[in-house]
Amino acid sequence: MRERSIGWGTLGTVLLMLAVAALFGLLFDAPGVLAGCTALGLLVWHYRHMKRLSSYLWRDKRFAPPAGSGSWGVIYDGLYRLQQRNRRRRKDLARLLKRFRRGAEALPDGAVVIRKDRSIVWSNQLAQRLLGLRWPEDAGQRIDNLIRNPEFIEYINSKDGPDLMVFPSPAEPMRMIEFRRMPYDKKQILLVVRDVTQWLRLEQMRRDFVANVSHELRTPLTVVQGYIEMLEDPQTMSPEMWKKAQSMMLEQTHRMDSLVSQLLTLSKIEANDRPDTSHDIDVPELLAVIAKEATALADEHKLSIQLNAEPGLIMRGDLMQMRSAFSNLIFNAVHYTPDGGQIDVLWQSTPTGAKFSVTDDGDGIAPKHLARLTERFYRVDKARSRKTGGSGLGLAIVKHALSHHDSSLDIESELTVGTTFSFVIPASLTFKK
Repeated sequence: MRERSIGWGTLGTVLLMLAVAALFGLLFDAPGVLAGCTALGLLVWHYRHMKRLSSYLWRDKRFAPPAGSGSWGVIYDGLYRLQQRNRRRRKDLARLLKRFRRGAEALPDGAVVIRKDRSIVWSNQLAQRLLGLRWPEDAGQRIDNLIRNPEFIEYINSKDGPDLMVFPSPAEPMRMIEFRRMPYDKKQILLVVRDVTQWLRLEQMRRDFVANVSHELRTPLTVVQGYIEMLEDPQTMSPEMWKKAQSMMLEQTHRMDSLVSQLLTLSKIEANDRPDTSHDIDVPELLAVIAKEATALADEHKLSIQLNAEPGLIMRGDLMQMRSAFSNLIFNAVHYTPDGGQIDVLWQSTPTGAKFSVTDDGDGIAPKHLARLTERFYRVDKARSRKTGGSGLGLAIVKHALSHHDSSLDIESELTVGTTFSFVIPASLTFKK
């Protein structure tokens, strides 16, 4: 659109109209009267447009300005172009703000912007969920009035304190969150909030793992070392004592070897995030082999092992991992079932896949222990576990092996009645031969 403006042309038009009116006035011997009437008409015309403009600016909600001609047409056209330009700018700003909000909501961390006086300017949804904030109700509220944790209040109000702190979540006290404080601009502060519950739990598990491994290895090494020191003076060793030393050293060596083997198995399973599940595993045949191996140990304690495996029910998976899962569950039942007990092993098809279960009639497990049984080195009865040679890694191996086959371990137990460990391999990984 070609630019239009009010200039000498408009003034010339006004002067021309007055001149024409004066010339016509000469015909009637009243040039001044006719020129005055013309000027008055122009004033009325301009006043009318000024009133329309005032009404449009202050009361009218229409986007387009009124129609006009002459100099007022130029003004209205200019206003229309200005409105269009402002509308485009508002749309651009709205799109920019929308992109910013989408980006802020996509952040893996919560974000809260506060002023120097600690009043809240803005927060994303994750921060609202972690901190228990309500938006927009809490806009302008002081954050130290909404989060009443003494440590947080001291942290947020300190100028020379650390920029990173960890506190319980105000919304969920069992969840730990990390606050990171950083300058946002001259008058505002950005708080980055991160859920570190899982990280802290993993860190604690790592420390427990190192401590447990050290403890598990120290005990047999101490026994072996003690007998080796006794061997430095053979004269103090009677044949009976020597026989006992041999038996104890062999037992502790087997214990260490079993622990290291299970650690290596667990490490391999954890490292193999994408196992090859394309191999066909004849589970009935595999369970028959494991049951036969377990029977040799079960006979010592007069245990009865009953295997009920549906013939031809095959699964696809990693043979090493699934053998570890099956054998750990069966041998656990053998180790923890009292003399004369019975163990039932089941493998059968279900509407959702193939179910495996091991049921014993042992002492059972208290409910408080069930959620932690698959943790590394966790034992219900530590003394009994060491007596039976358990390392506390078997169920951790089972858990990771099953997770690689889209399954999970289910534990049902009742004190003095018995325990059932079971899992279901999904139908996508099973078929009938």
